[in-house]
Amino acid sequence: MKQKNKIKSILIANRGEIAIRIAKTAKIMGITAVGIRTLKEPNALYLSAVDKVVDFPDIDNGGIPEFLDIESLVLLAKRNHIDAIHPGYGYLSENAQFATRCTEEGIVFIGPSPRIIQNMGDKVIAKEIAAKNNVPMLGGSNGSVDTLEEALDVAEKIGFPLIIKASAGGGGRGMRVVYKKSEMKQMYFSASSEAQNAFNNPSVFIERFLENPKHIEFQIVGDSHGNVIHLGERECSVQRKHQKLLEEAPSPALSEELREKMATAAVSLAKGAGYISLGTVEFLLDKQGNFFFMEMNTRVQVEHPVTEMITGLDLIELQIRIANGEKLPITQSDVKLNGWAIECRINAEDVQSGFSPCTGIIKGLRTPEGEGIRVDKGVIAGSEITPYFDSMVAKLIVHAKDRPTVIENTLKALNDFHIKGIKTTIPFCKAVLHNEVFKGGSFDTSFIEKDMDSLVFHEKDEALFAALLAISNYRKENEPIKEEKQVLDMWSLRNRINNM
Repeated sequence: MKQKNKIKSILIANRGEIAIRIAKTAKIMGITAVGIRTLKEPNALYLSAVDKVVDFPDIDNGGIPEFLDIESLVLLAKRNHIDAIHPGYGYLSENAQFATRCTEEGIVFIGPSPRIIQNMGDKVIAKEIAAKNNVPMLGGSNGSVDTLEEALDVAEKIGFPLIIKASAGGGGRGMRVVYKKSEMKQMYFSASSEAQNAFNNPSVFIERFLENPKHIEFQIVGDSHGNVIHLGERECSVQRKHQKLLEEAPSPALSEELREKMATAAVSLAKGAGYISLGTVEFLLDKQGNFFFMEMNTRVQVEHPVTEMITGLDLIELQIRIANGEKLPITQSDVKLNGWAIECRINAEDVQSGFSPCTGIIKGLRTPEGEGIRVDKGVIAGSEITPYFDSMVAKLIVHAKDRPTVIENTLKALNDFHIKGIKTTIPFCKAVLHNEVFKGGSFDTSFIEKDMDSLVFHEKDEALFAALLAISNYRKENEPIKEEKQVLDMWSLRNRINNM
């Protein structure tokens, strides 16, 4: 284990906006940020944000995706004498084997220890730790359920509906909701099979299913000196197929009393687990204000910027300092939640085609600017969106004094956010922010299915813009060329009409 102040260089084992985000903080801290160039995107934007670029080894690794290739990443760090590896989120960020290999080679893994990653990644062990530390739990099986007969016995005890979950799972994979006994056989085997394929582990467990809860998560941070604090909650109930699409902090559903109860439970769990690093404790919240432990994520979250905006803290910096063996620079009483923040995930997806991924070249990009506005992006005009990576291309984060103001300001920022050449989730985000149920704060995880009449926001005079643009393009293509004509796009057309 490296000693204090020994991290002078960090290999960022990730790409896109999170690689840029990590490099930004590393530079501020005087640490050399090293990025990895791959053949799939040799000119990616994140490579221009780091201090040094290394090429991914040109070897036959059996087709393993670059940022999942443990041995090649460790080799890169060793060859280039790099002190630490930051995994970002996704990929190997919650892989205990990767953390172990880093430790074995004398490289600092910026995250929890392999033991903690293993324990909290195994949902059965994590729930045992939560129960021992008096964190409220949904009723269910005691440990994994290894046969259909065991599954039926558990169902008999807790009743229906229930949910079968992969022990090593996440992201909704290996998960099945069962409403009646006749469905048990099919759902049990399909969940176990999906768990095997997704996580190389067929183990599943069962718990009572909560209909349409809210999804609330607490950011915690712990150091190696025994200090654990929380940084408030995030509201993550706007999601589709268990994938979060828009987050905010704080949650409109929590009173100060309930916030204190949930935060105490999150810190208790982290202390019980011996947690060291940045982590997130996720809860389900029912309509009566009862909350139940769901899982713990042992990495930085995609949605961490909303916490940074309301606390004024740099979570990546905290993560690096803790990995460096330093003591937390703040106590619980130092943490002040200021105002409200919303994050919109800007994904390259066609919302009207079931959020299907949209590939292509970004022909134009204009992002909003102003007080309280932050854009974390991994693309520029000319970037190619390929099928090799996650569809998220940027995050829009807006901070304001209160929730009504931040909703209004986020809508204004979305109106100034233009991406030409690909379809994105911007129209979806606008539809969410215009929705009266969302604005009232009483939404839950069924919001998209139950409360949204349309998944896209239709702009004023949208049909008129489309018709005029079609006429313009028709004339351009069919009239004889007499002089050089200015190319008219949707942005220019809208500005012209708005100025009339």
